[in-house]
Amino acid sequence: MTQLLQQHLVIAPLLVPLLGGILLLLMRGSATPLRRLVSMLSVQLLFGVALLLLLTVSDGRTLVYALGGWPAPFGIVLVADRLAAMLVLLTALLALFAMMHAIQGSDRSGRQFHVLFQFQLLGLNGAFLTGDLFNLFVFFEVLLIASYGLLLHGGGPDRSRAGLHYVVVNLVGSSLFLFAVGTLYGVLGTLNMADMAVRVAALPPADRALVQAAGLLLCLVFALKAALAPLHLWLPRAYAAAGPAAAAIFAVMTKVGAYALVRVSTLIFGPGGELDGLVEPWLLSLGLVTIVVGSIGVLASRQLGLLVSHLVVVSAGTLLTAFGIGGAAAVSAGLYYLLHSTLVAAALFLLTDNVAAARGRCADRIAAGPLLPAANLLGGLFLVLAVAVVGLPPLSGFLGKVMVLQAGLSSPWMPWILAVVLVSSLLTLVAVTRAGSALFFKTDPDAGSATLPNMADLVPVMALGGLGILLVIYAGPVYAFVAATAAQLLDPAAYVGAVLGAAPDAVPVVAPDMAPGAVATPEVNLP
Repeated sequence: MTQLLQQHLVIAPLLVPLLGGILLLLMRGSATPLRRLVSMLSVQLLFGVALLLLLTVSDGRTLVYALGGWPAPFGIVLVADRLAAMLVLLTALLALFAMMHAIQGSDRSGRQFHVLFQFQLLGLNGAFLTGDLFNLFVFFEVLLIASYGLLLHGGGPDRSRAGLHYVVVNLVGSSLFLFAVGTLYGVLGTLNMADMAVRVAALPPADRALVQAAGLLLCLVFALKAALAPLHLWLPRAYAAAGPAAAAIFAVMTKVGAYALVRVSTLIFGPGGELDGLVEPWLLSLGLVTIVVGSIGVLASRQLGLLVSHLVVVSAGTLLTAFGIGGAAAVSAGLYYLLHSTLVAAALFLLTDNVAAARGRCADRIAAGPLLPAANLLGGLFLVLAVAVVGLPPLSGFLGKVMVLQAGLSSPWMPWILAVVLVSSLLTLVAVTRAGSALFFKTDPDAGSATLPNMADLVPVMALGGLGILLVIYAGPVYAFVAATAAQLLDPAAYVGAVLGAAPDAVPVVAPDMAPGAVATPEVNLP
């Protein structure tokens, strides 16, 4: 019975937001407080399920759920390992605090906010848990369609303009995704990622070039979703224009692209595979370029929301730089930095809304404004989050960047990694210092009046900031977990064995002394 419950636990993070969204659709005419209650209960239940899932797989097991009872590779499977469960829990945490902010009033600015929010969670969790490449595309589309609605929620020319760019760019990405998936299916005859790993390892030399091209196209799509330069231009305006709760949950959306990139590159095209030596060099170099252009955007920002959006670009570049370095230490550093950057970015988006509401007509412009009634509280929260996002001690951003730099010491790109990350931190420090002094210290008597911020709106900001502090206090256990997660990610044999019902040693291995294209292919026995 316990094993049965554990297996069904894998699908629970999808069922909770799906059923919550359907119920909210049926409650269209209901009072707002009732819809808020249902939405909040759904998010709380999702958090409980996600936490239980993480505790279940924390010992290193991989849970597989076969929909309809059809075994892989013939049926659709959901797979939960440490990485997937960690990201599902991170998404649930963001959703919980974003919903706490939304029910204070920002959900009233448009229709169907709560329905869109639930389907956004469905798409995010599905992308993290799916074991099938085509269903990864499906869940990408679910979360993107929901994000279109959340971005446009409330209307206005800025949101419409940013939404149009966002939709067009992502539609192009979705089209390329289909081309890549179709090509891989035509060559390999399967879209189950574990089965694809087996078949790619046994690929005839004649098909290698086609699979490499499709794999690189797939990585290009994921780089677009992850906001890797020069494919990042859609992000700053879109995130800055979104409502506060939507922007907070958007903080994890670029991580979906990064997750898909590292999952596919290590599982399907693992070490010694078709993309070995093709992905890492450009991923590392473009990650550094992303940090540079994001830092320039941070310096050039004249609105706090736009500044935070460019900080998301910088964090995406830092994360992909860590993944591009390669190796267990770098991936571990990247996963720790992923947790830190997501929590801090979400907190900054929510704080931006509070600052803009308090400053009246000055909104979030980085310029002198009215004297804020709660300047010490707002400024103190901004200071803590700014220290974290810059990477100054003693907060989690410092630990994350130190880990990335330590991992980069063994890379041939070491001088560039050190220079770019450290100079970016300096530029970010200058930008946030200038923003903080203009928002909380400089006053303009002609700027109108300020209002007292809603204290209930600040609770999620404090909670997210507190989680960042906990990443420092419990840095040892957290790092031990992400290190174990990285080791599991870089050794996909157990994943393939769990999905296909085979022992880990039944996974094909490329021997170092084998000729190109020759592989050892032990047979995988399906259940």
